[in-house]
Amino acid sequence: MPKIISTHSFRGGTGKSNTTANLAVLTAKRGLRVGVIDTDIQSPGIHVIFGFDPKSAKSSLNDYLWGRCRIEEAAYDMTEGCIGQVHTGDERPRLFLIPSSLRTGEIARVLREGYDVAKLNDGIHELVEGLNLDVLFIDTHPGVNEETLLSIAISDALVLTLRPDQQDFQGTAVTVELARRLEVPRMFVVVNKVPEGIDQDLLREQVEAAYQCQVAALLPLSNEMVKLGSGGLFANRYPDHPLSVSLKRLSDELMTS
Repeated sequence: MPKIISTHSFRGGTGKSNTTANLAVLTAKRGLRVGVIDTDIQSPGIHVIFGFDPKSAKSSLNDYLWGRCRIEEAAYDMTEGCIGQVHTGDERPRLFLIPSSLRTGEIARVLREGYDVAKLNDGIHELVEGLNLDVLFIDTHPGVNEETLLSIAISDALVLTLRPDQQDFQGTAVTVELARRLEVPRMFVVVNKVPEGIDQDLLREQVEAAYQCQVAALLPLSNEMVKLGSGGLFANRYPDHPLSVSLKRLSDELMTS
């Protein structure tokens, strides 16, 4: 059965999109057909990590939401550049990106008029079926809005990303409570940007006590990630780095749960 996995953070700057992109690539490398959809329509950006030029996009998620195209027409095959060359005709692995528009007018229209969230729901299911996906990652908008609630409600798993920061702790508690009310089958808490020297056992204990759920990963603060500046896929650039190893373990857990 295909899996829908939403990645979310209550605040921006947690590294959610980088985590999503790298999880998607690592998951595809397991031999799966994987999609990544950027539903952060107000401030899209995950396409940068994949090295995708928005000027080359004939269609985006926005076009589908406003009835200009089918959802599959907004999907771009990123397999060769992100995973490596695949022989023609092979169905797996595959990696597809569904970007949101970076055009100012399109973003302004979303802010002014909104969009039909029910159509987004339909599009997500059409995407999974139309592209024969094994996994679809939904990169959500930070905070809580109607789109966030939809993404959480239709997900088989929710990855909540936060930093070791009191504002993140308190805000994430809101999302945890919402996820429980929406009866999300599985929830994975990921603490990102953990600085060197911090007591990781104590941090894990504090987070698990606060949310009453297991911490799936503690991802280290990485100078290499900072220097990369979202200019590529970290797991490809530094495959043996402790951060990449931790993300690989998280991908394994997401796929085996």
